[in-house]
Amino acid sequence: MNKGKITFGKIQLKTSPAAENAAPATASGGFGSFSRVEPPPEPGPSGSGSKQHSDVDKIASDLENSRMQEVMGIAGFGRKAKQFDINEMIQKAKQNAPKAEEDPNAIRVEEPGDGGGGGSSDGESDEEVIGPMPTTAAGSGEGKVKRRERRDSEDSDEDDDDDDDFDEDAPINKIPNSHEVEMRHGSKAVISLAADPSGVRLATGSVDYNLNFWDFSGMDKSMKSFRSLQPCENHPIRDLHYSTTGDMILVVSGSSQAKVLDRDGFEKMECVKGDQYITDMTRTKGHVAGLTGGCWNFVKKDEFLTSAMDSTLRTWVFAKSKEQKNVIKTRAQGGLKTVPTACTYNRDGTLIAAGCSDGSIQTWDTRKMFVNTTHCVRDAHAKGSDISSILFSYAGQILATRSTDETLKLWDLRAFKKPLHEFGNLFSRYDTTDCCFSPDDTMVLTGESLPKGQKQANLYFFDTKTFETVATIPITDSHVIRAHWHPKLNQVFVGCGNGIIRGLYDEKRSMRGAKLCVVRTYRKKKDMEMIGTSQVITPHALPMFRQEKSRSHRKKLEKDRMDPVKSRRPDLPITSGQGGRVASSGGTLSSYVIRNLGLSKRVEDDQDPREAILKYAKEAAENPYWISPAYNKTQPKPIFNTEDEPDSKKPKTE
Repeated sequence: MNKGKITFGKIQLKTSPAAENAAPATASGGFGSFSRVEPPPEPGPSGSGSKQHSDVDKIASDLENSRMQEVMGIAGFGRKAKQFDINEMIQKAKQNAPKAEEDPNAIRVEEPGDGGGGGSSDGESDEEVIGPMPTTAAGSGEGKVKRRERRDSEDSDEDDDDDDDFDEDAPINKIPNSHEVEMRHGSKAVISLAADPSGVRLATGSVDYNLNFWDFSGMDKSMKSFRSLQPCENHPIRDLHYSTTGDMILVVSGSSQAKVLDRDGFEKMECVKGDQYITDMTRTKGHVAGLTGGCWNFVKKDEFLTSAMDSTLRTWVFAKSKEQKNVIKTRAQGGLKTVPTACTYNRDGTLIAAGCSDGSIQTWDTRKMFVNTTHCVRDAHAKGSDISSILFSYAGQILATRSTDETLKLWDLRAFKKPLHEFGNLFSRYDTTDCCFSPDDTMVLTGESLPKGQKQANLYFFDTKTFETVATIPITDSHVIRAHWHPKLNQVFVGCGNGIIRGLYDEKRSMRGAKLCVVRTYRKKKDMEMIGTSQVITPHALPMFRQEKSRSHRKKLEKDRMDPVKSRRPDLPITSGQGGRVASSGGTLSSYVIRNLGLSKRVEDDQDPREAILKYAKEAAENPYWISPAYNKTQPKPIFNTEDEPDSKKPKTE
């Protein structure tokens, strides 16, 4: 059986006369009902057979329609649709044809053409216009759309309000400053600060020559450093820098020799000192003046850079401490020497940048000879003001410089002649005041020294794109010298002039670091109770009231050790026998020899030696053998005083 094709399209009013004259048949089902278009009956010898055949096909088509409706879920959905007369609908369509052409939004259905052999009423009911949409349905549909639009608009308004309140992409919301911790380094200014790449340890150096190590995985909320040492004797720690692997730390002090320590503070390398009597700095093996800065190479883990007041930059290799690798000389405008006050590598390790005391910025390419500079800006900062910090961004295109002329400048390496922007009114008293980029390079931050008349020094955050001040956070009532934004922890550590290190972090955006310490409870150590007693010396007191002499704690312990009761000494084993039996010959070797050799009579081990000797006193007096016979004739008879001597301690009586 051939199935009719369901098509929707333009209404064709030229219907075939066979379709118009066909017997009208009512279609069960309204909009969305499907029925099979029956082909025209084939001519046969008898009309009754064709009629029966058509009845059977009709019943089969109805069954098939009902099954399809059940499968598609249309059967039984809502009320049963109203039955329409096909002829009346065609007449109405003819009358409304001009109106339908004028209205572009009218629903149009295409009918089978004249060459289709004419379709049955069931097929026409499937493919003709069902009629205009009911007004109630249309109204309800518009109401749903409006409510959804209103709900969407309300949701969008709420979202807009939420976005106005909190925008994740806003630079001010990226600053981790919801919580704060405080660590005490000492009483002097913290002029150097460094954190290892993993974020487990923090190292701080001060003017008091001390280098402190802080371990976040082992600290509790008391925030105490686990190690403090003086690696460079009586020299302040000017700069600290961890290697890319975090296993070594570069210590730059006021001396001319840089040192490399391991994670626990033990010295691994010390740079050699140069000969100060040689004028050509390339002929010496090391620096001859105090250091000003240093930095590890971000690509080569065993190479680092140092700058000193001898107007040179030197690169070193960790395995070779006897001599530097390269020497770079810094020159001023007229060819004279100028002191590099800060130095750094870029992230690729291809550029070395230095800020000099004459206000110039000079860079060198590590892939070429260090004779000529790659970039050089002579008037970058005010002449005579030290550039305290120079730093490349993480992307490597922007360079930030901080100077003691109260400015912070951003430079683009692609247009290096003029700065991108200059941030002013940043007072600085220390030549180690630095700046730092945010992990995504959207902000740069720096601190200020405490100006006269102010109560608190601030930490400033500037946008690197719009050059606006994102935030100003008051830190302490002293100077803000060092600032470090750790990219992995998303925490900011600030070194202050009063010996305090402040850590800023966010409860949601920050990871580990100081967050691990604030949740650990501080366990107080058990204090030993020491009671001082005053001793009263009474030499003539009765024995029952006499106090014992005070002894030291060590002597008291030694005495208690000798006491078998206080020391809880176990019973000693029996040594005078064998096999659990006590020997009859005594417990000593001498008694055993005497008894077995028969040199004397049986000697009891337990008897008193004095009594054993006095046994022979009477016999020795009556029959002397050794000494008395020689003096019998010449020795006088001894006379002993038998009178009682008067008691000298007897009290006098009146």
